[in-house]
Amino acid sequence: MIYQKTLKGISSNMLEGFFGDWPNPPSPYTHLKLLQNSNKIILAIDDDWKHVAGFVTAVSDGVLSASIPFLEVLPEYRDQGIGKELLTMMLDELKGIYRIDVLCGSPSQLYCEELGLSPSQGATLLDQDGQSGMHYPAF
Repeated sequence: MIYQKTLKGISSNMLEGFFGDWPNPPSPYTHLKLLQNSNKIILAIDDDWKHVAGFVTAVSDGVLSASIPFLEVLPEYRDQGIGKELLTMMLDELKGIYRIDVLCGSPSQLYCEELGLSPSQGATLLDQDGQSGMHYPAF
């Protein structure tokens, strides 16, 4: 597995299969746009197949706060430590930031706690109509 922090050499066809359990998933093209617009990204790339196996993104003000909204590993690559490695690398990238929020589901909750993250309370607004990313606002 190769880990990289840029989109160099990455095309949308290398992003097939993500968001598989979403009812209205973003297309690989929209996924690429999501990665381009994130402040930081780390990709796990299967060098044999030239395919992205996992990714993590962060958005940040670069001073006091950052959020890690997406951490996903394709099903066929799970249970190999890739998600934990992606999160570890991203936390290292964000070192020095006062507050880092990670949105993680139950599968990754265990290694979030192993890495020193504390459960916290919060709230999330999910707009199911915007789930595919086809109508993202221009910032």
